[in-house]
Amino acid sequence: MTRISDCFERGLLRKVDPSGKKAAASISHAREWVNEARDDLGIGAMRSALMAVYMGYFHSARAVLYHDGIREKSHFCIGVYLEMYVESGRLEEEWVVLFDHVRGLRQADQYSLDARPTQEEAEAAVNGAGRFINRMEDLIRDVRQAH
Repeated sequence: MTRISDCFERGLLRKVDPSGKKAAASISHAREWVNEARDDLGIGAMRSALMAVYMGYFHSARAVLYHDGIREKSHFCIGVYLEMYVESGRLEEEWVVLFDHVRGLRQADQYSLDARPTQEEAEAAVNGAGRFINRMEDLIRDVRQAH
């Protein structure tokens, strides 16, 4: 069984009505979260910056799913879903790797008592977020134009 079919089988991804409106709202949320992450960096709040910037990555990736008519119940399965676009040649693998990396940093900080993001990790995540959001918007636009 493939990872994506496993996500659907387990109910972690499911089909819903496609929504350009929800996709656009999710992109807007992503940008707001990244702005908050920049503010957090400015005051030295690395953990808050990481949590906020991850929400930017999450919401922009989730916008692709909303556009396609997919609802997620697993952050891991969002990356699995994006991998489908890599396999089709519509998305470069670096974006899935970046999403999974930031997701892993956030997960480690949130669930481990030992993990703390470094300033370099938080800054790198924030600095890459705008490009990630733009790439998700471009992917949505490309998919829309292909239909």
